[in-house]
Amino acid sequence: MKNRLLSALLVAVLVGLPALFVPGSSSADDTTTDQDRIKSAGTVLKEIMNIPDDIPQSLIDKADCVIVYPTVLKAAFVVGVSYGRGVMSCRGGANFRGPWSAPSMMALEGASFGLQAGGQATDFVILVMNDSGANAILASKVKLGGDASVAAGPVGRNASAETDVTMRAEMLTYSRARGLFAGISLAGSTVRPDNDANERIYGKKVSARDIVLHGAVRPTADAALLLNTLKAHSPKNLSK
Repeated sequence: MKNRLLSALLVAVLVGLPALFVPGSSSADDTTTDQDRIKSAGTVLKEIMNIPDDIPQSLIDKADCVIVYPTVLKAAFVVGVSYGRGVMSCRGGANFRGPWSAPSMMALEGASFGLQAGGQATDFVILVMNDSGANAILASKVKLGGDASVAAGPVGRNASAETDVTMRAEMLTYSRARGLFAGISLAGSTVRPDNDANERIYGKKVSARDIVLHGAVRPTADAALLLNTLKAHSPKNLSK
């Protein structure tokens, strides 16, 4: 009886996943929600950058791009599935040396299997540390730890970032859940541009690359907090 009940619950979860997590399958993907997501990303980044033990200054100053996923949801009985939408801003220009760009909408997807209890909402921040990592994301979907090297980022404004893992990683990942901010591994998850959301936000078909590197669109008012926070904390790329 117990086994039949668990099997039924597993089937229910698997059947329900497409409706919950497939892009475009929910009214939550409308323009208003996209705009709210941009605002939320700005709030998350500002709060994180203002806590004592946040991202080391030496790392944010060397990052080519910053991706913020506010409130990533994890469905969590029997099969754990993470799904989130967020935004990415890069330093503009061919060599990532310009000012922070208008945001491109982004998606984060990943799955893990195992018995879990309850769901959890988590904010994620990803620093893209070099041109190859940024270009990979801008071209297509990237599997973290497979298509691009990734590591849990160190925390603390004065923390040493000169470890072998940190220096080799194309991306450094952080999470904030229940008030706790820490480096976390997102290996196995995938990151990709959300082209449908970009079209909704900017009113035309436009690629993530054209948004963040070529200035194809102007930032919307919803991006003000995000961009002001990035400009205030890291106005110039000091990696080269």
